[in-house]
Amino acid sequence: MGIKMAAATVLHDVAAACLRPPHSLPRTTAKEPRLKPGLAFPHLYGNKLPVLGRGYGVGNRSFITCYVDPSTESRVSVLGVSQIKEQCSKWQWKGRYSINYFVSSSSSTNPPLLLVHGFGASIPHWRRNIDTLAQDYTVYAIDLLGFGASDKPQGFSYSMEAWAELILDFLNEVVQKPTVLIGNSVGSLACVIAASESSQNLVRGIVLLNCAGGMNNKAIVDDWRIKLLLPLLWLVDFLLKQRRIATAVFERAKQRDNLRNILLSVYGNKESVDDELVEIINGPANDEGALDAFVSIITGPPGPNPVQLMPRINLPVLVLWGDQDPFTPIDGPVGKYFSSLPSKSSNVSLYMLEGVGHCPHDDKPDLVHQKLLPWLAQVTAS
Repeated sequence: MGIKMAAATVLHDVAAACLRPPHSLPRTTAKEPRLKPGLAFPHLYGNKLPVLGRGYGVGNRSFITCYVDPSTESRVSVLGVSQIKEQCSKWQWKGRYSINYFVSSSSSTNPPLLLVHGFGASIPHWRRNIDTLAQDYTVYAIDLLGFGASDKPQGFSYSMEAWAELILDFLNEVVQKPTVLIGNSVGSLACVIAASESSQNLVRGIVLLNCAGGMNNKAIVDDWRIKLLLPLLWLVDFLLKQRRIATAVFERAKQRDNLRNILLSVYGNKESVDDELVEIINGPANDEGALDAFVSIITGPPGPNPVQLMPRINLPVLVLWGDQDPFTPIDGPVGKYFSSLPSKSSNVSLYMLEGVGHCPHDDKPDLVHQKLLPWLAQVTAS
């Protein structure tokens, strides 16, 4: 996430569009109230915040623009990074790779939850959500291979398919119950792939927080902006495969000041960008194998596209989308596709989150919980 963006800045301001997390596209804003056509719901903006819970009907579904009312915002319980690390365990995937995971047990009989982070992040990125969710659910969280405290094997070819396989094997061998998957960014896409490929009833439902369109920007070939940048994407791939250049870019990118500036640009709530968040991104980037993982992910194949995968999924799906996301803007190809889904698929619910960036769960967790908890209660009761 932050490291990928920082690396882009180091290479060149123009090349930043190529190295941002998957399907980074420029976003336009306007100060005057407007109605955005062509979406599955009216996305109204104004100079004043809308009334909390104001909905707009489309067929038999409704879409709500959410925001935090300062007068009613509740305090979120935040777990410290050290506390999370103390509760983590290791699982051997394929008998070769050590995978770091967290579990917070609950006496509830509700289906468990599995939290899957995005690019550059790790289990502690869910620090503002675990305690709230664990009140009614057994909560698992996992560090994908190449991230956090999981192995970063030398020479491994990272792919979306490998991460999806990892998720399914974890459900089968560790959780051993039908599970609701909750992912952010590329973690969301890994959950989509896993759900589309699961044939053992391992997945009960999926929650997508600003879902990625691929492992890197090469996935978005149907957007004219990406088509124009394709030669530059290929150049970036070539440069990053030169060890000296990749090392210089990565070392500069993971500097704390660079990470902080990038995080501030993608979070709506700037107060959420604290020293702990910077360390969550920076710490694992210093591990052996982190550079190889970074290069492999940036230069590798983008993997399956959610546009082809979502029609295969009949499970309940909740899509939460921060409207201030510069990486996956709602008016970009992936955002437009997901915003159109509820009018086509009765199993999909979508909510826009006002003033929220690319990582809604950490940016404004109250908004996420307001929509996530009722949806989970309904899904797990059925």
